[in-house]
Amino acid sequence: MGVGVHMHIVLVEPEIPANTGNIARTCAATGAVLHLVHPLGFSIDDKHLKRAGLDYWHLLDIREHNSLEEVWDKHPQGRFFYASTKGGQWYTDVAYGPDDFLVFGKETKGLDRSMLAAHSDEVVRIPILPEARSLNLSNAVAIVVFEALRQVGFPNLV
Repeated sequence: MGVGVHMHIVLVEPEIPANTGNIARTCAATGAVLHLVHPLGFSIDDKHLKRAGLDYWHLLDIREHNSLEEVWDKHPQGRFFYASTKGGQWYTDVAYGPDDFLVFGKETKGLDRSMLAAHSDEVVRIPILPEARSLNLSNAVAIVVFEALRQVGFPNLV
């Protein structure tokens, strides 16, 4: 990505190392910064996490945080969008900027409902059949981040 241009992916309490590894690979391939909010459901040294990221770890900017509030505090000027099956607008209805934060919840519960209610104008969803509960977390991240990058012109990607 260009200097000063970094999409941010925030995973709040991810539970499955292979999902986080796949997301890490997506971040490494796109120049997105990966933020992991503790507690994690695995060790950052987990072999499944590393295997999913393969040889991309040297390209990854990964940051760990104790809470989502810590991410907000460290990035007070950041624009945050929250992915949830409970979102009122499609992820394609948002005009993303090159430094936005895309926030995703844990695989089993998603993001906290009270937090989503407090940020309802920034909650987005990927349309799926009503019978389907949700998409796999790593797939959802890829869908949203590539739409956001498409909108900003895929800076420095070939």
